[in-house]
Amino acid sequence: MSRTTPQILILGGGFAGIAVAARLTLRLRRGEASVTLVSRENFSIFTPMLPEVCSGALDVRHIVTPIRAQLHGASFVLADVEAIDASARTVTIVQALTGRKESLRYDHLVIALGSSTSTFGLPGIAEYAFALKTLEDAARLRNRLVWLLEAADATTDAAMRRRLLTVAIVGGGFTGVEAAGEIAELFASVLRLYPHIRAEEIRVALVEAGATLLPGLPSRMGAYASRKLKTRRVEIRTGDGVASADEAGMTLQSGERIESATIIWSAGIAPAAVLAATQLPKTKRGALVVDSDLRVRGFENVWAAGDCAAVPDEHGAFYPATAQHAIREGPRLADNVLAVLRGQRTRDFRFQPLGMMASLGARTAIAQLPRNLVLTGFPAWFLWRTYYLLRLPGLDRKLRVAFDWSLDLVFPRDVSELRIYRRPLE
Repeated sequence: MSRTTPQILILGGGFAGIAVAARLTLRLRRGEASVTLVSRENFSIFTPMLPEVCSGALDVRHIVTPIRAQLHGASFVLADVEAIDASARTVTIVQALTGRKESLRYDHLVIALGSSTSTFGLPGIAEYAFALKTLEDAARLRNRLVWLLEAADATTDAAMRRRLLTVAIVGGGFTGVEAAGEIAELFASVLRLYPHIRAEEIRVALVEAGATLLPGLPSRMGAYASRKLKTRRVEIRTGDGVASADEAGMTLQSGERIESATIIWSAGIAPAAVLAATQLPKTKRGALVVDSDLRVRGFENVWAAGDCAAVPDEHGAFYPATAQHAIREGPRLADNVLAVLRGQRTRDFRFQPLGMMASLGARTAIAQLPRNLVLTGFPAWFLWRTYYLLRLPGLDRKLRVAFDWSLDLVFPRDVSELRIYRRPLE
């Protein structure tokens, strides 16, 4: 490849980054540009299915796809992004396996680094709460839930048993609602395996600071989700935020105390931390300010999409940071990069959302469809599973997930606690 060949560097292997790379490699002419994608993991993860991984409904490996298998003609670098210098057109990376630093030059930079969990600086949250954002989070939480049952079944201390069997979930958005439904489903499925635990001893509490669950959606969706979760013994706390957390539980802003050995935090996200140190324009929450064509404002060769970008819509607001938007921002961004390379005009990103869906467990769900139609119950659950199954990359992943779901219809959830120990060879 000639040194004069334009270098397109993509940071991030999530929905947006993979979509950009796939579109570029499909449409680039031979020798027109080279594409390199940098990611800290060598796989992409289908995040809408993370709650089902933590509850044991899906195998942890079935919702990940190797990035290399999705890149056709693009290079891949397994590394962390340490710094971005837009004036020098370089990105400093740290090789994930060797720790060696390296500087990569680019002609066009695509930032799709996604987001991380935000604790809003609340005391104790970072130290004592479980996140549900990454594959590691889901695997750790799954082990934790099984450990809770094992420990509660073995203890005779009543106070300890109550704390072990209380799971507190913070955040009534999609992740929190789906996690509550899946955890309730897990406990109901396997309780017969634990003879010393009674169903009434298990407590799942969902805490949302807003007035209703699923804020930002029609109120009847939040009301339906609340009713359905309550029928499955999930306690709903709305209009009350978290003040602090410690190793024994958490305290709400109202002063109420929830004693719990497991707090799951799904109340907020923040753009990737590395962006804070850049000279690129950002919103108050730290997202990159981009124009309608997905170019970072004021930088002709820097682009951004996905959770780390504030993408303006036609009404002057911003598109939500969801997977369905990231998947569609990627191809438009790629087409605009190609347009610049070819001396053509860029086009604005415009997208009419297809709707929003949340699974509530027990073969029920809720879905907001176009024209503000709302679908609930089993039909919404069937739609949820069908849509996300079709969106999974690769036929092999689709078949694996479909097989997991089929087994889940017949058998109880798996309660194997998959711990890894380090010990000397014998």
